[in-house]
Amino acid sequence: MSIHILRGQNQIGGNIIEIATNHTKILLDAGLELDDFGGQSLPKIQGLFDYAGYDAIIISHYHGDHIGLVYHAHKDIPIYLGEASYNIILAADCYRRIKTFTPKGFLHHRQTITIGDISVTPYLCDHSAFDSYMLFCEADGETILYTGDFRSNGRKSFSALLNALPKSVDKLLCEGTTLSRENYVAVSEQELEKRAADLFRTTAGPVFVLQASMNIDRIVTMYRAAKQSNRIFLEELYMAEITTAAGKNIPNPNFDDVYAFITSPAKYSMLTKYQHKAGKSFIASRPFVMCVRNSMLRYLKSLSQKISFENGLLVYSFWSGYRETESMKSFLSECKKMGLHIITLHTSGHADVNTLKKLIDTVNPKTLLPVHTESAEKFKEIAPTLVIEK
Repeated sequence: MSIHILRGQNQIGGNIIEIATNHTKILLDAGLELDDFGGQSLPKIQGLFDYAGYDAIIISHYHGDHIGLVYHAHKDIPIYLGEASYNIILAADCYRRIKTFTPKGFLHHRQTITIGDISVTPYLCDHSAFDSYMLFCEADGETILYTGDFRSNGRKSFSALLNALPKSVDKLLCEGTTLSRENYVAVSEQELEKRAADLFRTTAGPVFVLQASMNIDRIVTMYRAAKQSNRIFLEELYMAEITTAAGKNIPNPNFDDVYAFITSPAKYSMLTKYQHKAGKSFIASRPFVMCVRNSMLRYLKSLSQKISFENGLLVYSFWSGYRETESMKSFLSECKKMGLHIITLHTSGHADVNTLKKLIDTVNPKTLLPVHTESAEKFKEIAPTLVIEK
């Protein structure tokens, strides 16, 4: 098998990895670059857009920097991804009125699919995207493991993943997102939950959480913290659609203490299907934790006319870099003016150094190819004797 990293080797995001034999050619991920989520600048890759030059595209998870180009791929190229991932994407696209692609099939943990003469076995892993997979490829007597994005600090067992993975691979395509962060050690979702619950219990006013609507682990964390502090949990309609699609065990408005709300009357028809829904008067009448986005400032200002935000809390639960954007700066500034105290509670969706080392030691690769990193050279510090291709 040959490996051609079309994009993603010396940058974070935008992964496009070609795996080929003499008879079969597939892509592992087809992502947009992080600064190009408008999808206007398509890379010049023959056989991806202009004709069906690939036998399949296999997606590790639903983040845009791994799946974004699938929307532009030639319609005759089969697409595979996790079933829960697709349900989440479908819900999000329906809400935003975006035409969704149709997959050829779905990935399930340790269930091998065969594309031509390449066998691909997905391994369910932990990441800030729900239903993420590592992809193990076999052909021509060779093996390749592609990690996608992963971590060990979420709610899925990392030790169970290590036990399931092959104990020897020829080539490891490994993400290294956090290698540029000096002395970074990941905080667990369980620790975030504890910190959040303590904060929520000691906050007299309302609590808002600024987080990604598709970060299912974080939704679970904040929901559990809300429950421990005797607060109802509020999901704006977009998040409610996603959590409902993710599965019945994920906090959604079918739970007794979870309510959906809308910020625009135009979405009311979509809200009516939920048994548990809340208007501003209901929200103002009880302690709550509300999940928000920075596009909801007008709604929050309106809500502040019904309930005082003084002694209230806004939890910032995103990567710190987003705070430097003008839209985020403006949103946080206005929240402060309304009386909210802002605190950061976040942990990465990517593996720290210790986690990377454990993975490398477990799968014992002959060669490592760094992807999704700006500090590929630091893999040498983790595995000094390992052959690293750049």
